[in-house]
Amino acid sequence: MKFSLFAAIIAAAVVSASNVLELTPANFDTVIGQGKPGLVEFFAPWCGHCKTLAPVYEELADSYAHAKDKVVIAKVDADGEGKPLGSKFGVGGYPTLKWFNADGTNEPYDGGRDLDTLSGNIAQKVGLKSNIKAPPPPETLILDAHTFDSVALDSEKNVLVSFTAPWCGHCKNMKPTYEKVAHTFKPESNCIVANVDGDDKKNKDLAAKYGVSSFPTIKFFAKGSTEPEDYEGGRSEADFVAFLNKKCGTERAVGGGLSDQAGRLPEFDALASKFFVAAGDARDTLLKDAAALAVSAGVVSKHYLRVMEKLVNGTEGYLEKETKRLESILKKRSLAPAKLDEIKIKSNILRAFSETSKVEEEETKRDTAEL
Repeated sequence: MKFSLFAAIIAAAVVSASNVLELTPANFDTVIGQGKPGLVEFFAPWCGHCKTLAPVYEELADSYAHAKDKVVIAKVDADGEGKPLGSKFGVGGYPTLKWFNADGTNEPYDGGRDLDTLSGNIAQKVGLKSNIKAPPPPETLILDAHTFDSVALDSEKNVLVSFTAPWCGHCKNMKPTYEKVAHTFKPESNCIVANVDGDDKKNKDLAAKYGVSSFPTIKFFAKGSTEPEDYEGGRSEADFVAFLNKKCGTERAVGGGLSDQAGRLPEFDALASKFFVAAGDARDTLLKDAAALAVSAGVVSKHYLRVMEKLVNGTEGYLEKETKRLESILKKRSLAPAKLDEIKIKSNILRAFSETSKVEEEETKRDTAEL
């Protein structure tokens, strides 16, 4: 029992541990102005913006935990015990951030409140690098005033462009979904998902040119056209994917990869349907018809021919075995995207035959029952 209580106390201490130093009128002057510079947040416990900043501020302090002897990351409850300090430093709203130099002199911090901006400001002030891991490169193609025309106005490309701003809450909410969509369409060289920081000074004229007056603003540049259309659809992953599939003529699936219809050719699906229920000479004739049609139908049609050849040769259980094999590979997703796309198309085409098989089975059962 004593051990359990001790363990609980230790666990609570670990959970509550923070690298943000809490300052009060009693300890403020023993820390600030004593040779170490630092960032101080004046907050109020009830303040919504303070609550939003809190986890970011904790991450900031964690990222500089290795340099506690060189820089201070602190906070003051300026509506509680630290109220006199808030008055002393002219705090009129929450949260207020101030940078204190090593000698105690201070200046307001008016920069962004995201982790990268806060960390970058400290690095600039004191020449210390944080332990923040560099984020992975964006899936979205980042464009600016210098690169925009070569991509968005390329006559061979369809390009969806979001104009955003770093401080925009709606943009931040949309970003994870937009990144997923960009990843999904990465294999499509002529269907691009791009982004422009419309609030960046160098991109202001570009944003104005396309009538961007709020963020996010999303526009679609169709290949062969220099005039974009406004994207007015929903902002879910499914909405973006459906829009791009329609505009680009693609068959991408929500979550990545290809849809269940990718690679399917209606005229060959019809042949597959006839082929499965045919026998002997009839199958040979249909195979010849398919081979003739494939001459002008493209590479995908060859997959239909391969299945037909296997069935003509009487390969036992080919449909079922090959379907299971391909589905297993697709579930593992360990191959390159282009290879997975190829396998998905083969799997879809196999389904053109297996779906016919299931229909035949159901019809046979129904006819038997009626007899």
